[in-house]
Amino acid sequence: MLRRWHLAVLALLAVTALACEGGAGAADPDSGAQPTRTRTKPPATAVSGYPASMAALGDSITAGVGSCLAYLACSRNSWSTGTGDDVDSHYRRILAENPKIKGHAHNFAEPGAEANALAAQATRAVDAKVSYVTVLIGANDACAASVSGMTSVARFRDGVDAALSRLKKGLPKARVLVASIPDLYRLWQVGRDDAEVVRVWRAGGVCPSMLVNPGSSAAADEQRRRAVRDRIDAYDAELREACAKYGSRCRWDEGRVHDVRFSIDLLNTFDFFHPNLKGQNELADVTYPGDFTW
Repeated sequence: MLRRWHLAVLALLAVTALACEGGAGAADPDSGAQPTRTRTKPPATAVSGYPASMAALGDSITAGVGSCLAYLACSRNSWSTGTGDDVDSHYRRILAENPKIKGHAHNFAEPGAEANALAAQATRAVDAKVSYVTVLIGANDACAASVSGMTSVARFRDGVDAALSRLKKGLPKARVLVASIPDLYRLWQVGRDDAEVVRVWRAGGVCPSMLVNPGSSAAADEQRRRAVRDRIDAYDAELREACAKYGSRCRWDEGRVHDVRFSIDLLNTFDFFHPNLKGQNELADVTYPGDFTW
């Protein structure tokens, strides 16, 4: 969910990225270790349907920004394609059922990406010939410098449709999971009374359309926050409809990501905005389809 003003910081810290992984947004080599978290296995009857390759599309949430030891992309901790020992990602869950997916997970999510960048990521997924794709996009479209700068609902839908069209044409047999957008209004609610969170939000300029003046109860500030909340709800409605239009190979998450009640302990302490490792695991838990029979 990084905006453009964070990209310069990421560039200065890029040399530190080796401490977290091979590079931002790159697929991590699997360590072979089993995840430490417990989970319920999908029904045995669905084993034959597990994909042998996958790709993640989206923004800094899926890129794992802030989930390692630095404020950088950390795809090894991604809820979708993460290979780290401590994240029970979709990839690791599938790997436990289908070893053929080992080494075939691609994270094309880009910090700062908005819906209009999704089609280019979809093209990379098509080129990789994957059989499963996750999509989580929209936070940056809402996190503008002001309410007037948010992506219009129509433009947002155009970007999503363009990406899904490329996937359907290039990967007609692939399964696609479309996730809803986190509830940023809820995020403001849980952080507004925490002095450290407010300090970081003010200093970092994170998602100003929602989080500027986080401690204010003025009518204008509340109206602004509700406008962002309503725009995210509208985006989610378009994501749901776009997935339904795609057909039986697309599954909507039924709003589960949006319904996550993000608490401070699920956020990294760099910006109190992006999910930390625990938050990434929460996203994996609520989005994992459990079977691949659709």
